[in-house]
Amino acid sequence: MKKLTVGDCHLITLPKIPYFRAGNITPISNNQEIPFAIKRVFYIYDIPGGEDRGAHAHKQCHQFIIAASGSFEIELNDGISQKTIMLNRPYYGIHIPPGIWAAEKGFSSGAICLVLTSHIFDAGDYIRDYQEYLRYTNEL
Repeated sequence: MKKLTVGDCHLITLPKIPYFRAGNITPISNNQEIPFAIKRVFYIYDIPGGEDRGAHAHKQCHQFIIAASGSFEIELNDGISQKTIMLNRPYYGIHIPPGIWAAEKGFSSGAICLVLTSHIFDAGDYIRDYQEYLRYTNEL
């Protein structure tokens, strides 16, 4: 696997289609709006304001993260460089390829974090210890 960097994490603007009665709709299809087929969808909610989540990397799994409601930041780290992205609109999100350490930080009260992934849950795909992550990235 090629070693990826935070520069490989892309903010993607999704279609925002005004609904004829009221509001908007944003469709997301496999390999169209996002660069992978969706195998799993989950969302995180009831996070106390200001709290953090995540702080891990994946070996194979791609993630696409959206602030479905409210706001939070995503801190991205490739072992050398870091980048922080603010998510605060439900019609864009961040694509995080495998091999990138990511942490969701500073949730606003009532925020909902929607996550689309390329793989089903596999505990063995996670790297949850940052020192282990650094060793893993040096092996790539």
